Amino acid sequence: MLISLGIYLVVGGLAGLLAGIFGIGGGIVMVPALVFTFALQGIDTAVVAHLAVGTSLATIVVTGASSVWGHWQRGSVRRDWLALMIPGLLGGGILGVLLASLLPGEALTRLFGVFAIAMALKMLLSRPPATQGRHPRRLPMVLAGSVIGGVSTLFGVGGGVMSVPWLSRFTSRMTEAVGTSSAIGMPIALIGMLTNVIVGWQHAGLPAGATGYVMWPAFAGLAIASVPMARVGVKVAHALPARTLRRIFALLLIVVGIKLVIG
Repeated sequence: MLISLGIYLVVGGLAGLLAGIFGIGGGIVMVPALVFTFALQGIDTAVVAHLAVGTSLATIVVTGASSVWGHWQRGSVRRDWLALMIPGLLGGGILGVLLASLLPGEALTRLFGVFAIAMALKMLLSRPPATQGRHPRRLPMVLAGSVIGGVSTLFGVGGGVMSVPWLSRFTSRMTEAVGTSSAIGMPIALIGMLTNVIVGWQHAGLPAGATGYVMWPAFAGLAIASVPMARVGVKVAHALPARTLRRIFALLLIVVGIKLVIG
């Protein structure tokens, strides 16, 4: 238990830092770490991946709030973009959890790895789009919100792995895309957490301390460390050049993705 608590604190701190820097909610770090930790505790393998996803989303609600506040104070959250995407984010978020509940845990983990690698390669190889700087339209933003919400709750991430590349199409300021992405992660994480609680309610393989697919002791350990580190991450994001920020983010996705695919 002490080893698990130590892991939760370390992972929470790293996840919070990444949430502030990249606007990704930290789930890309939390999900694989929780899978490993839950397996180490002897939790039923049938629920390990789903429990990791649900707990990650619950933690992102807290981590994301700290990150969003920091970016909001620095003026890097676009409220107009957020308003356009929220309907799609909520609808897609619910569908993503329902789909995840139908998939075996191992398949869910490997799918996340493939997705992370694909997004990283796209960011590294693609040039800034020609639409950069133009005002986004309602329908594409709603559709993008649906896809981002669905994929994010499916894999237990805050949405930044997709929303940062999407929003960077409309601005030359990487910090603006990151800040708005942090805000996007909040409704995704909240609806994803609640749906995971409902879908996993009274599952036979759940361990003590879990409500549906949310493990509260793990949530507490992650949240304690992630909140202060998210504020540190915000400061780092505003100190790094946009090109450097983009490359570090992509390389992080590749490393995590490969690890999840090979197991």
